[in-house]
Amino acid sequence: MAKSMIAPRVFFYVQHLLGIGHLARASRIAVALASDKFEVTVVTGGSQVPGFPGPDVKSVVLPALLAGNAGFSGLADQQGNPVDEEFLHRRRELLLEALHQARPDIVIIEAFPFGRRQMRFELLPLLDAIEAMTPRPKLLTSVRDILQERTKPGRDEETVSLVKAHFDHVLVHGDPSFVTLPETFPLTREIAEKIIYTGLVAGPIPPPPAEVFDIVVSAGGGAVGLDLVRSALEAARRLDFRGSWCLITGPNLPERDFVDLSAEAPDNVTLVRFRRDFPSLLRGAELSISQAGYNTVCDILQAQCRSILVPFTAGGETEQSVRAARLEALGLAIALPENGLNADILGTAIKRALAGPNPPAHKLDLSGAQRTAEALRRMI
Repeated sequence: MAKSMIAPRVFFYVQHLLGIGHLARASRIAVALASDKFEVTVVTGGSQVPGFPGPDVKSVVLPALLAGNAGFSGLADQQGNPVDEEFLHRRRELLLEALHQARPDIVIIEAFPFGRRQMRFELLPLLDAIEAMTPRPKLLTSVRDILQERTKPGRDEETVSLVKAHFDHVLVHGDPSFVTLPETFPLTREIAEKIIYTGLVAGPIPPPPAEVFDIVVSAGGGAVGLDLVRSALEAARRLDFRGSWCLITGPNLPERDFVDLSAEAPDNVTLVRFRRDFPSLLRGAELSISQAGYNTVCDILQAQCRSILVPFTAGGETEQSVRAARLEALGLAIALPENGLNADILGTAIKRALAGPNPPAHKLDLSGAQRTAEALRRMI
């Protein structure tokens, strides 16, 4: 076979610790790469989620590691038990074995070294293994548009040092007209020549919904959205609005909480863990109520529906608050603080949102998955 006919090979590492946002974004990119005739291997290291990483993509599943708590303190196995060095060693060896079997032309590491410092036990050896390969694959990091603000001295400098030493490019999955990397990463200038903005990684325009709900409430992966779902459920009981509601708790909500919420749901509320057609539901909804995670916001922007955003802020998280505030300033959302949220506050915001106009048209670039594939094509 002529060399030009050989599909370029991509090895894509993604580790989700709490929610499923990192996995969802990486999966959208992986599917776009596969559609562009790349041979894609996605290595995942968190809890498995149905439907991810997507069709036409080879999947390597490492033994699951999860965040020890909402503040990302410590690592735990699938049963919530702290992991030992033997567990970490086994994961590390499986990851390196998968790398050598894939023989990639390009390696993409999601988040690291801008995030996922907890995974250095296996990612630093991965970087060394890549450097030792002949030919050496190109190495990219894949990051969202808004980074978590770092408060510990030296963290940003450490990130820059690793990028300069190992990475060929930094894929920033954002639209610089909305937010630029220097706004949340102060040392961007030192790695500016490596940065490629791809646009926001949204899914394709969804088909019309097979089932229409007036209000769609979603809690991301469900590990940290219980208060939002409870407030929405109570608001549904209190409000005079009698339209239909769909409350999507997320697959990671504990079973006891899901059972309790189901018992409390009024007749006009449908409670589910997951809806594969979530983007379509937004297209048919009058209002979306959600956290302000990257993927959910991309789905909202694609559907162009009204939205109330309650950004996740536990453990000092800042990313979702920045995103929600930017969208509110553009007239594309109503932002509410997570701390102190209750049915009264949420109910007032719901009335305001439903009484207001549809959000204005926006020009944000949502083609980040396809543009990532184009960028990788140019590299090879």
